[in-house]
Amino acid sequence: MQTVSIRQLKSNPSTALRAAREDDLVIVTNRDHPEALLIALDKLGLPDVDAVRTALAVALFKNGAISAGAAARMAGKPLPEMLTLLSSLGIPLSAASSRETQDEMKTAREWLQRQS
Repeated sequence: MQTVSIRQLKSNPSTALRAAREDDLVIVTNRDHPEALLIALDKLGLPDVDAVRTALAVALFKNGAISAGAAARMAGKPLPEMLTLLSSLGIPLSAASSRETQDEMKTAREWLQRQS
């Protein structure tokens, strides 16, 4: 188990993530008080880590925190597959009007046309 301060976490997050992967647990402190825990998903002993990553990606997309493309990358899925999943869950895909979302929708349409 390791401890890192918020300052250390801001200046070098990769060190804290590496420690979480290697040491199972990293405690993040704020002014010497524990504030958070970093735990590598693989260390939790979950039966299906990929399903957890997909669920996190869906939740973050639904809340507007990430784009569909970022959700697909997080879930380790191709964009068209992620868009199909989001749609099947009743999550609107066209709510955002960002350039990235428009590009993602164009890519998905092109992919679907090639599959026909």
